[in-house]
Amino acid sequence: MNNENKTIHEFDFSLICEYFLNAERQGPGSPEVTLKALSFIDNLTDRSLIADMGCGTGGQTMVLAQHAPGRITGLDLFPGFIDQFNCNAMKLNLQDRVRGIIGSMDDLPFQKEELDLIWSEGAIYNIGFERGINLWHVYLKTGGYLVVSESSWFTDERPEEINDFWMGIYPEMDTIPNKVAQIQKAGYIPVACFILPENCWTEHFYEPLVAVQEKFLEKYKGNKTAEEYIAWERYEAELYYKYKEFYGYVFYIAKKIAQ
Repeated sequence: MNNENKTIHEFDFSLICEYFLNAERQGPGSPEVTLKALSFIDNLTDRSLIADMGCGTGGQTMVLAQHAPGRITGLDLFPGFIDQFNCNAMKLNLQDRVRGIIGSMDDLPFQKEELDLIWSEGAIYNIGFERGINLWHVYLKTGGYLVVSESSWFTDERPEEINDFWMGIYPEMDTIPNKVAQIQKAGYIPVACFILPENCWTEHFYEPLVAVQEKFLEKYKGNKTAEEYIAWERYEAELYYKYKEFYGYVFYIAKKIAQ
């Protein structure tokens, strides 16, 4: 298989979800950076309503719930993630104010100007960054916060191999200044942005996935599609170690302003 010519979009969605269901995290991040992003939010109370878009199994959501007041709704398209999300909430005795529901990030079950905080770690790309921040704007109260982590370029120019790889996955990937400009154009005040440190990719994401991959390959031994998918995931990790100075995830924190 030529991994360079295949993109993640060509693999079966259910296979990808099963793979990540066995992982503690579904993308780069850490409790520390979740809390760092949370530190910029200053208006939360016990009555606050928070939505975590594309919550996955809720690793970051549980961190939020343990350090912020309010009620949190986690939303994800994959039922298996939501089942695990709600199990995790119960294990931490958070079920009274944290619940996961099945749904799409571009068809939200909330009222206009209902939410005090919209959170999304590494998931907004599923509907597109610019589309997402504009779509979600109407659900935030004036003065409410938007917090998203998004893959971003650190430089205007980069090697062809890594540029072609990411443009095949996510053509909307852009530089930090251009993302901030999109945030302003959508009706938010940029509050802060910061690059996730390398250990969010290595210690908290790629390294734990090694054992997950071995078990996955053992379960699907002889399954060409599964083997190709794991080969693709390993190729993505190789590219990160090779080109990490050119890109990464960035947290963007913004506040909705009156229109």
